[in-house]
Amino acid sequence: MPGHLQREIEKIKTNILSLGAMVEDRFQKAIYSIKTGDLELAQKIIDTDVEIDAYEIEVEEECLKILALYQPVATDLRFLVAVIKINNDLERIADYASNIAKRFKTSFNDPKKFKYDYTAMANQAAKMLRMSLDALVHMDVDMAYKVRDMDNDVNTMRNDAYGSMKKDIQSHPGMVGEIINMYLISRHLERIGDHTTNIAEEVIYLIEGDIIRHS
Repeated sequence: MPGHLQREIEKIKTNILSLGAMVEDRFQKAIYSIKTGDLELAQKIIDTDVEIDAYEIEVEEECLKILALYQPVATDLRFLVAVIKINNDLERIADYASNIAKRFKTSFNDPKKFKYDYTAMANQAAKMLRMSLDALVHMDVDMAYKVRDMDNDVNTMRNDAYGSMKKDIQSHPGMVGEIINMYLISRHLERIGDHTTNIAEEVIYLIEGDIIRHS
């Protein structure tokens, strides 16, 4: 029984990291589509979101099967609980990447469109995602705590974007819809940072056994 359980857990580890790589790829491409004006790439991200959804369901079903068949305890149980939550956070990050692509497509054909530089915010969120996945791979609790601390920077950049766009709305009241659409990209980036922080907190729970998400 223990040998079978460990093989199943190793399979889950491989699957959750594969999902993480897929999600990271979608996120990077969503930002790249904005930088380059690549509508075809943006549409591809939107169209392939169903693949992430299907993979997320598959990982969750595998975790539930292991819980039912093997009734794991201690570290193995914590791992499966953490993976179920991380799995959900990764799926939500992919949803926000798809939403970013949709916002970009909506604004692309407007001749008066406002252009905002999301580079710093996107880079910070992408770095957090990469670090949170690395923390999971290497069981690195220090890195997980660093990711948690980095979320404040993303929130600050989102607030800065809000202030900038609020001024633009006052200066261009006829372009409110367009500006709000562009603001929502920064909001999606901020939410990606939040879900990435959730992943880091689950890694901390996995390693230390402490639930810290409300602390």
